[in-house]
Amino acid sequence: MELSINGERRALPSGSDDPAMPLLFALRDGLALTGTKFGCGIGQCGACTVHVDGQPQRSCLVPVGSLAGKAVRTIEGLAADRIGAALQRAWIAHQVPQCGYCQSGMLMAAAGLLARTPRPSAADIDAAMTNLCRCGTYPRVRAAIGSAAAELAGARRP
Repeated sequence: MELSINGERRALPSGSDDPAMPLLFALRDGLALTGTKFGCGIGQCGACTVHVDGQPQRSCLVPVGSLAGKAVRTIEGLAADRIGAALQRAWIAHQVPQCGYCQSGMLMAAAGLLARTPRPSAADIDAAMTNLCRCGTYPRVRAAIGSAAAELAGARRP
């Protein structure tokens, strides 16, 4: 089975190609893309968030068999996108990560938000960012998303 991962076709090795296998394990165990984290395994925490056809998805709930013809982007491919690069700069500037475990999922959720809503309100951010952070960096996450949105809005001006 082949998947489109971060813009390239990748063949899943034997053992990671069961159509019922969650994408999370195919990424981590089959393709050694370990930036996507296992958190709860039931789609609640968001540590495993990736993009499927541009939409944030909890990869622990997505069977690889459902991904034929779809594009998957993981945290490893985020910097290639202008939104992702702006978010990564903002994450560093606002010192968002503490332990860092949830951060790849947070960044992927934030990138999905800014792709849909380039100038999100505080309510938009709160509604979109359902990922859990044990360290409680939510105020920094909100500030970083706001900074990235402002940077991207400025970059669009002629």
